[in-house]
Amino acid sequence: MSLVAVITGIFMLLIDVTIVNVALPDIGTDLKASFTSLEWVVNAYTLTLASSLLVSGSLADLIGRKRVFAGGLVIFSLASLACALSESSLMLNLMRAVQGIGGGMMFSTSLAIVGQTFHGHERGTAFGIIGATTGAAVAIGPLVGGLLTDAFGWEAIFFVNVPIGAIALLLTMRNVDESKDPHPAGIDWQGAILFTAALFLLIYSLVHGNDEGWGSFEIIGSLALSALLLLAFAAVELRKEHPLFDLSLFRRPAFVGACVVAFCMSASLFALFLFLTFYIQGGVLGYTPLEAGLRFLPITGMMLLAGPIAGRLTTKVQVRYLLSGGLLGVAVGIFLLHGIDVNSGWTALIVGFVVAGIGSGFVNPPLASTAIGVVEQRRSGMASGINATFRQVGIAAGVAGLGAIFQSRVGNLLAEQLAGTKAASHSDQISAAVTAGQTETAISHIPHTVGAAQIDQLREAAHFAFIGGLNTLFLVTCAIALVGAIGGLLLVRQSDFIAPPGHE
Repeated sequence: MSLVAVITGIFMLLIDVTIVNVALPDIGTDLKASFTSLEWVVNAYTLTLASSLLVSGSLADLIGRKRVFAGGLVIFSLASLACALSESSLMLNLMRAVQGIGGGMMFSTSLAIVGQTFHGHERGTAFGIIGATTGAAVAIGPLVGGLLTDAFGWEAIFFVNVPIGAIALLLTMRNVDESKDPHPAGIDWQGAILFTAALFLLIYSLVHGNDEGWGSFEIIGSLALSALLLLAFAAVELRKEHPLFDLSLFRRPAFVGACVVAFCMSASLFALFLFLTFYIQGGVLGYTPLEAGLRFLPITGMMLLAGPIAGRLTTKVQVRYLLSGGLLGVAVGIFLLHGIDVNSGWTALIVGFVVAGIGSGFVNPPLASTAIGVVEQRRSGMASGINATFRQVGIAAGVAGLGAIFQSRVGNLLAEQLAGTKAASHSDQISAAVTAGQTETAISHIPHTVGAAQIDQLREAAHFAFIGGLNTLFLVTCAIALVGAIGGLLLVRQSDFIAPPGHE
C-alpha cells in the first residue's frame, strides 16, 4: 500500500501539469484573465515545482521522507481547494505557486520512499509502475480536464484533488515507514534562493516582454539581474561542500545530454499544448473542453502505447538512439502540423499528433534511466532531481518564450489585416483576446456601428492571425526538438553508463 500512496501523489501532481490546459479558456472567461495571466496559471506551478524539488529532497534527508511527502500532500490539497475557490486570476496564480511547492515536496521524496521500501526485482517493478504512472498522468490530463470542466466547471479540476489527496495522506500515514539520511548534508538555502529568484526573473521577462517593451528598463533589468543571479548561484554551488546543484555532474557529457533532452522535450511539445488547446477550443475551432480533450487522444494515446515499448527496448538498443530518435519523431510530428489554415479542421492535426505522440513515448522511459544511470548510485537522487528540474524549467521557459513569440506574431498579423478598416482602432483589444482564446467574447464587445460585414471580416482576420501565430510556433518548437535530438545523439554514449540501462 505504500506504493499506492506514492503513485497516487505522483499522479495527482503530474496530471496538474496538463489537466489545466483545457480549462484555461473557461478560466480566462470567468476570471476575465489576460493571456499573460493565463500563462502564469501554468508557469506559477511549474516554476515553484522546479525550484522546490532539490530543496525538498535535502529537507527530507534531514527531517524524514515520509514527513515531507505527507506535508507535500497537505499543502498540495489545500492549495488545490484555494485554487477552486479563487475569484481572481491573481489569487489563482498565487495558489498555483503554492501547489507547485507541495508537488515538489512529493516528487522529490517519492523515489527515495520506494527505494527504501522495495528491494531487488520488486524495486525494479515498483519503478516501472511509477514510470507508467508518470506517462499516464501526462497523457490523460487533457481528457480528464475536459470531462471535469464540461460537467462541473473549471473549478472541478482543482476540487477533485482534495479527496484524492486525503486518501493518499491516509495511506501514507498508515503504510509508509519513516526514513532519513543518518548523515544529512543540510539545506543549501543560499543556492535555493538564488536559483529561484533567477528563474522567476527570467520567466517574468519572457512573459511580460511584449507588454512592457523588450527595450524597457524593467525587462532589460530583469534579464540582466537573472543572468547575474545565475552566475552568483554557480559561484556559490562550486564552493559548497554539499551543494543544491552538484555542478560537477555536468562534467559528464551523457548527463548534460539527458538534461538537454529533458529541457527540449518539455519546451517543445509539452509547452505547445497550451497553444494547441486555445486553437482547438476558443481560438478558432470552438470545441468544448471535453471535445478538445478527446481530440488530444491521438497524441496522448500514442504516448501511452509507445512508452512500454521504449522501456523494453532500453536493454536492446543504445539509449541515445531512443532519445534522439524519439525527439526526432517529435520534431517531425510538429512539422507535420505546420501549414494549417483558416479552413482546416481538427483532422488536419491527426497525423502530426500520432507521430509526435510516438516520439514522445520513446523519450520518457529511457530519459529517466539515463539521468541516474550515468552517475554513481550515491548521487542518483541528485541526478534525478536535477533532470526533473530541467523538465519543469523547460515547460515554464517554453510557455513563456512561445507566448512572447505568439503575442507578437498575432498582433502584427492582425494589425496588417485590419489596416484601413473601421475595426483597426480595436486591433490591440482584439489581439489580446485572440491570444487568450477569447475571440468571440471580444468581438461581442465591438460597437454595433462597425457593421455585420465588418464583424465577419474581423472574425476572419482574427482566425487568420491566430493560425499564423500558431504556424510560427510549430516551426520554433520543431527546431527546439531537433536541438534536443542532436544533443541526445552526440552527448549520450553507451560507454558513459555505470550500470547497463534498464538495470540497477
